[in-house]
Amino acid sequence: MIIYNVTTKITNTIHDRWLQWIKEEHIPEVMDTGLFHDFRMCRLLEQDDKEGPTYVIQYYTDTLENYHTYLQEHAPELRQKSYEQFGNQFVAFRTVMQVV
Repeated sequence: MIIYNVTTKITNTIHDRWLQWIKEEHIPEVMDTGLFHDFRMCRLLEQDDKEGPTYVIQYYTDTLENYHTYLQEHAPELRQKSYEQFGNQFVAFRTVMQVV
């Protein structure tokens, strides 16, 4: 199994709006690609939250091919929507992992 992991630190200013958007719009759009079969969203604890909280969303897929298809065909547009909504009020980094 492949896990596409997106870690995002957001400012306190956008927290409530971002949380609603990520749950109601962004995650459903990622899942609607049909390339992932499940996801999990977590808030990191024991972090310095003075500037805002950090969230992790893990998307699960069976193959690296699905992950690469997502990156090529869907990620650019979905990332652009994030920046249009929230500008520079968040920082995200992405990793990919294989369950062993």
